[in-house]
Amino acid sequence: MSVQLEIRDEIVASMKIPLPEVKKELTKELALALYARWALSMGKARQMAGLTKREFLNELASRGIKRHYTTQDLSEDVAYAQSSE
Repeated sequence: MSVQLEIRDEIVASMKIPLPEVKKELTKELALALYARWALSMGKARQMAGLTKREFLNELASRGIKRHYTTQDLSEDVAYAQSSE
């Protein structure tokens, strides 16, 4: 399943983000917000944002978002590491 979010043209036009970067930036912002609310694990939020682990951690730090690391995060990291072999 995928979800599409519709934002009206006049709102997009009023953003101070270059048009070619709007989708990427909004997706990153949503991923970070969901992570901050504990709605997404770090692995899923990084995947959604399209960032490396280091880039994601840098974004968290620059925004003052505390890192949380759950047992599920550990399981996802282990599964990812094992799939990369």
